[in-house]
Amino acid sequence: MKLLTTNFLKCSVQSCDTSNDNFPLSYSAQSTLARDESIEFNAAFLLKILDRVDWPAVVTVAGELGNSGLPATKPVLSSGDVAQLGDDELALLRDLHVLLVQTTLVEGEMKCRNCGHTYYIKNGIPNLLLPPHLA
Repeated sequence: MKLLTTNFLKCSVQSCDTSNDNFPLSYSAQSTLARDESIEFNAAFLLKILDRVDWPAVVTVAGELGNSGLPATKPVLSSGDVAQLGDDELALLRDLHVLLVQTTLVEGEMKCRNCGHTYYIKNGIPNLLLPPHLA
């Protein structure tokens, strides 16, 4: 599961729909991460995705997985046009590419901050099915 996917997952337990603590899920520090370097850098994709991500959630999840180097506030890029970006901005996008697109959660656990339900990740696939008593 790509780290970017963590920005779109919330707890599926029905009683958590009314809580703000169902997103982002909490990730185990013992999670196994892998880096897929075969995915090519695409600055235009990252520019579009950066506008849509919940930055505080990215910072929280990355910190739980051992990356505490992200700025607390979402980076503001000077232009929406890749050709107009400076070297520092392109370097930032490359770093975000590695973090969000190339980093994969291979094994681990995700836990709801509201109800405590644990979702397991095996072979890069999160099991989001709920047991019958929680559905």
